[in-house]
Amino acid sequence: MMSIVLSSASSVAVGARVTCLAPETVNWDRCRFVTRKAFLLERIGHVRNKARLLAGCCWETMPRAASSSSVASADYEGAKEVWIWTENKQVMTTAVERGWNTFLFSSQNQGLANEWSSLALINPLFVEEEDILDAEKTRVAVVRKVVSPEDVKKLQPENEQAQIVVIDFADWQVIPAENIVATFQGSQKTVFAISRNLSEAQIFLEALEHGLCGVVLKVEDVNSVLDLKAYFDRRDEVKSLLNLEKAVITGVYTAGMGDRVCVDLCCLMKPGEGLLVGSFARGLFLVHSECMESDYISSRPFRVNAGPVHAYVAVPGGRTCYLSELKTGKEVIVVDQRGRQRTAVVGRVKIESRPLILVEAKVCPRVITCWLLRE
Repeated sequence: MMSIVLSSASSVAVGARVTCLAPETVNWDRCRFVTRKAFLLERIGHVRNKARLLAGCCWETMPRAASSSSVASADYEGAKEVWIWTENKQVMTTAVERGWNTFLFSSQNQGLANEWSSLALINPLFVEEEDILDAEKTRVAVVRKVVSPEDVKKLQPENEQAQIVVIDFADWQVIPAENIVATFQGSQKTVFAISRNLSEAQIFLEALEHGLCGVVLKVEDVNSVLDLKAYFDRRDEVKSLLNLEKAVITGVYTAGMGDRVCVDLCCLMKPGEGLLVGSFARGLFLVHSECMESDYISSRPFRVNAGPVHAYVAVPGGRTCYLSELKTGKEVIVVDQRGRQRTAVVGRVKIESRPLILVEAKVCPRVITCWLLRE
């Protein structure tokens, strides 16, 4: 799959190695394509074929400052652990197949732990009041319930005797999760939170862009395990850096009116960032955001005038969808000028009738096309 850097707000020169769509103050002198094959993803002993989105771009003259809107800091990108708390055998087998083999049982469920240990290689732990014990009755973690702000204030790293602390929140999560991340940041403690669905787990894993060290997924539904695994797969995906290859603009054609999709994200983009859009999934253009000032419009760093309704846009999981299918809450892939990618949430989608241009670019021997807004 390929991509080329374009902006949707100006003109394009035939034969250029990169378009002239950006403001004149920036020297966009090169554009590159990438072609990569699907590869095997191996994570915690579970091997799967996974198609990856194969697109990227690069501007050699662009600033190399890191984007503050990156999905995560180095700590957040670190490995996160998952323990499973369930009495459902199907949930257990699904989790083991995905590389999660630490399971929590109530102290009365020794028989269930023994049964499952005979079926799969698992690490059983037992919850007895505020302690979590291993098979030899050695304490490996403590459980702390949080039902009020006062409970949060009582949690201090120096007061905990166990190395691992498992937090059991009540019905409110966001503020206490952030407070606990701040409290334990810099300490040597490992902090988990009990989560009952993907939404809760994501809050705990991303709080203050660092997140807790892991989650205890307490569920009886297989889909919750699958959703959490898909979430971790997306996290792994955005860490990969897209390789780049040169391309040349071969044609620019004025077209008629069309329904253009304007995508507003729930985050800010910096110079060099945009969405991967194209008429064919095998070749996607990187359409630049409106983060640059112009004589005609103010900066809108959250916006991409992406293209007409029929075009594809890259979304997490190595997939594409039609621009017409985007809606509030859906995730898309944002890529920068060096091939770094991250996920972003769509906040709003506007479809308006606008005049279009058709842009063609060539990576020998293939030619790809992209429809863009003309203003």
